[in-house]
Amino acid sequence: MCGIVGYIGYREAWPIIIKGLRRLEYRGYDSAGVALMNGSLNTYKKVGKVNDLENFASGENLSGTMGMGHTRWATHGIPSDRNSHPHKSGDGRLTIIHNGIIENYASIKEALTLRGHSFSSDTDTEVLIHLIEDIQAQTHLKLEEAVRIALHEVVGAYAIVIMDKDNPDQLIAARKGSPMVIGVGQKEYFIASDASPIVEYTKKVIYLNDGEIAFITRDQLVVKTIDNIVQTPYIQELELKLEMLEKGGYDHFMLKEIYEQPRSVKDCMRGRIYSNEGRVHLGGIDEYLEKLKNIDRIVIIACGTSWHAGLVGEYLIEEYARIPVEVEYASEFRYRNPIISEKDIVIAISQSGETADTMAAIQLAKEKGATIFGICNVVGASIPRLTHAGVYTHAGPEIGVASTKAFTAQVTALTLMAFSMAQQRGTITQSKLVQLLTQLDQIPTLIEKCLESNESIKAIAAKFKDSRNCLFLGRGSGFPVALEGALKLKEISYIHAEGYPAAEMKHGPIALIDEEMPVVVIATQNSSYEKVISNIQEVKARKGIVIAIVTEGDVDVKKMADYIIEIPDTDEAFLPLLATIPLQLLSYHIAVLRGCNVDQPRNLAKSVTVE
Repeated sequence: MCGIVGYIGYREAWPIIIKGLRRLEYRGYDSAGVALMNGSLNTYKKVGKVNDLENFASGENLSGTMGMGHTRWATHGIPSDRNSHPHKSGDGRLTIIHNGIIENYASIKEALTLRGHSFSSDTDTEVLIHLIEDIQAQTHLKLEEAVRIALHEVVGAYAIVIMDKDNPDQLIAARKGSPMVIGVGQKEYFIASDASPIVEYTKKVIYLNDGEIAFITRDQLVVKTIDNIVQTPYIQELELKLEMLEKGGYDHFMLKEIYEQPRSVKDCMRGRIYSNEGRVHLGGIDEYLEKLKNIDRIVIIACGTSWHAGLVGEYLIEEYARIPVEVEYASEFRYRNPIISEKDIVIAISQSGETADTMAAIQLAKEKGATIFGICNVVGASIPRLTHAGVYTHAGPEIGVASTKAFTAQVTALTLMAFSMAQQRGTITQSKLVQLLTQLDQIPTLIEKCLESNESIKAIAAKFKDSRNCLFLGRGSGFPVALEGALKLKEISYIHAEGYPAAEMKHGPIALIDEEMPVVVIATQNSSYEKVISNIQEVKARKGIVIAIVTEGDVDVKKMADYIIEIPDTDEAFLPLLATIPLQLLSYHIAVLRGCNVDQPRNLAKSVTVE
């Protein structure tokens, strides 16, 4: 969960690397460091953010046309100068940056210590570069061979870049389980954890596959497997645009991304729904739809916000396609020896397409014969390449660590999947599908209307910025919305918040309710409306403070709730796409009023590439 940038070419490396690290800071911001080759190999690293590194290195010799940089999210060793990357070999000749975890680092470190190595950090990364140094010392092999042998010995995930003081014209990069992309220019190459640092300089990129090593000079790129088999890399054209990576006048990326949802939802639907014909076309999974007639069930695997989207998908698929659905935490799935067969379809959901737990769960499900569909935002990421088929959400880059537009795009993709499956299985009438698709087509416009409540939501946020706890309640598909609302609040404001099915409140959480407890209730006019009203009355009877998300024009809940936020009326199937918007804004404004860094909340990173 770290950010990696590398450059070799004819330009000065420092400005490229620093700008790239800023764009990758959402991946880790405990510390940052840079190594530059300029006759000697100079490293500068500092605990804190990229700005702290810049200030630290001010006045130093920052010249050089080859270098690499790293922004860290701590795994092994606390955030500190000594644990910051890059890390050096014992003789100071080799330098490495690393994203991932070396699981067997302790045993390797013990063996190296017995052979006389000493370590200056607590990291697993330093152990890897010492291992490479040790292999060279023992075998007298070239660095390329030593790296390949070392990577055979380590267990875990890695994306690494290595520089050698004795070879000032080469970068070595490798990956397994952690993302790495290489930008291809004219007599220059760029390396990064994702495409955001690269798009300013070139649109041509190569996504390294697991178990591949790249040997890069200014004039040549050679890719081999760790078994020394030369590969022919596939060069792709980036769709990413530079302006997508800027705040565009908003105070925070998170607010910008909340306001981008009318467009991102529309882009996810574009070319996929034909409302007049009552037809859904998902080219990514079409060839597998026939299989739906003979499957036993669908298993959805995901983590965090994507898991909440999966819960919405469960309601939609069971309601319309009449297929049993189970939703699993990917982080637990592989450790439970799950029962999976060739008659199952597994849907894996990940914004980044690099979530380590989800990738491990996919591998297990594939080994057991399941067909794997993916839902992902990032073209060329690992998960789309691991799955049999899938759907891109086309939400565009999401820089804010707390996911917003990715969630609604994932829900949109799952909605389209549910309708497509229902269409294939004949479990929905043509007239009903026309009706639903016509309403779905209007959702981007209705999201715009939800955003018009921003100022009134900000006023409500001011009332609760000092709260210590908050409860979110919902029924049906409103329950995953409540979970997502609670997650957003705790992620960015550090207020303890929990989401519950409204009916479950009586089975424990009701004990927490008093005049100090704000309770956010999804109380739209749907099939559970009367039941939710009863739940609100139970809260009010215990002096709880109710903030209700209601359907525009609601009268009954308005009489009981302390605060209401209206959303437009729509079919119950699309409730999550609208009810989520005010909860995102509420969390955002509470966090800002509390002085929190909403784009980079403490202890969190955007792409969880470690298990």
